Amino acid sequence: MSRVPDVDYSATSLRPDWSSVPADLQEALAVALGTQIDSVDRPVSSGFTGGFAARAQLADGREVFIKAAHGTTHAYEAYQREAEVVPRLPATVRVPAIVATARTSDWFAVVSEWVSGRMPGTPWTEVDFELVTATCEGMAEALRPSPLRELESFGELVGTDVAVPAQILAGERQMPVGLQPWLPQVLQELAELAAAGPEVLVGDTAMHSDLRPDNLLIDESGTCWTVDWNWLTLGPRWVDWAGLLPIAQHQGIDTLAAIKRSPLTADVPPEHLDAFVAVIAAYMLKNTDAPPPPGCTPALRQHQRFYAWTYLDWLAVRRGW
Repeated sequence: MSRVPDVDYSATSLRPDWSSVPADLQEALAVALGTQIDSVDRPVSSGFTGGFAARAQLADGREVFIKAAHGTTHAYEAYQREAEVVPRLPATVRVPAIVATARTSDWFAVVSEWVSGRMPGTPWTEVDFELVTATCEGMAEALRPSPLRELESFGELVGTDVAVPAQILAGERQMPVGLQPWLPQVLQELAELAAAGPEVLVGDTAMHSDLRPDNLLIDESGTCWTVDWNWLTLGPRWVDWAGLLPIAQHQGIDTLAAIKRSPLTADVPPEHLDAFVAVIAAYMLKNTDAPPPPGCTPALRQHQRFYAWTYLDWLAVRRGW
């Protein structure tokens, strides 16, 4: 049986180096930090945007993580949203603290504390999976009810994307290439599951909503940190964890047994879990064969195909496809 190529989430971005950050923004950062920036490492290679992101050493001895983006890029708004959200999260949610922000007329930068850690899921191991599971369980407890007001619902975030399978069925959208040969035979059921998503994906928990391996860090003490909190939404408390399950299953973790063990999902109707996974599969089927949007790297489409495949495989096991 063929398999979709795995994605190396440690090498998905093409970021500019520090010299591309305008001098006036660099100066504004030094003022905001209260000290000079002594040196800046090479940009990190994870993520899918073209925003600058790298560790920096400050003159006062601190190490920080600087992200900066021009106003024409997606990262510009994402970095601002992160700077708004992170200080409002409960202390029990392990997130690198925001140290400072700076802006010019057309650039924005956010600085957080530096956390030295490794990415889980490369591939998933039982130990890392259990640690991340415990982290998601703790986050769900801390973020329910939501400490942040005026969040859009997860259903609003996915919006019209739930209709993608139905659009393919109706001939309004092309079937993406490079996916399972049996997909056309189950497209009707996938469309029905995805259409049910907005109705069942309701709740009072604040969620990360984009929890991927490259948004997780495990430090030397075994603490799991979450990063990139710019897609915060409101929904069921199990969604963040459930979004990690198809890839973990793909890499040999028995997630079907884990669902029964975890307090996040033990009492969740199977159809609700399947509807959520169908929603994400539908989202990933959208524009899979199109060029990446401005400011994003080609690896974004590789990620989409990988997620679509693994999510469909997960549904196939559960639904006997």
